[in-house]
Amino acid sequence: MSIMKALRERRTYYAINKDLPISEEKVVEKIKEVVTLVPDAFNMKSARTVVALGEKQDELWDAIYDVFDGKVEREKIDSFKAGAGTILYFIDEDVVKSLQEEFPNYAENFPIWANHANGMLQLAIWSALREEGIGASLQHYNPVIDEKVKEMFSVPESYKLIAQMPFGGIVQEPEAKEAEDPNNRTKVVK
Repeated sequence: MSIMKALRERRTYYAINKDLPISEEKVVEKIKEVVTLVPDAFNMKSARTVVALGEKQDELWDAIYDVFDGKVEREKIDSFKAGAGTILYFIDEDVVKSLQEEFPNYAENFPIWANHANGMLQLAIWSALREEGIGASLQHYNPVIDEKVKEMFSVPESYKLIAQMPFGGIVQEPEAKEAEDPNNRTKVVK
């Protein structure tokens, strides 16, 4: 599949299940491969991922529901829990700080660049999963869940949670999106 086709087919999938078209091991292998391929400024390598599978997947979404104390509908949380796994995206702020110290002229840009790299990683993994016939969505329950996630997965204090990506077998295709006019968001100058 070409990158353009993968981008076209990458959609927000809410109707997912635990039946993956490939093995969990292949999913993890694909995620690790993408992590090594996505570039970032100054070769920073600040992006981190945690992949929750099996019981940890279920425990994660139950904990998220509990942290919100019922303020997020159980049905919505259960739609994410129904997936085979969730990728948690982090930025290691210790890496960012060390580069800020090493290159003080660029210090204010390193957090921005770390976010850029993390966003590229999210899109690349999302597209790679879709290429394998796996549906996913991108969620943002942070910062409310930050402490619980750190506790559950023993991640360092320097890890800042950026997003959560539940993924799984595709139960239902999302509705067609209305095409937008790219001229509304792209200006060409000569």
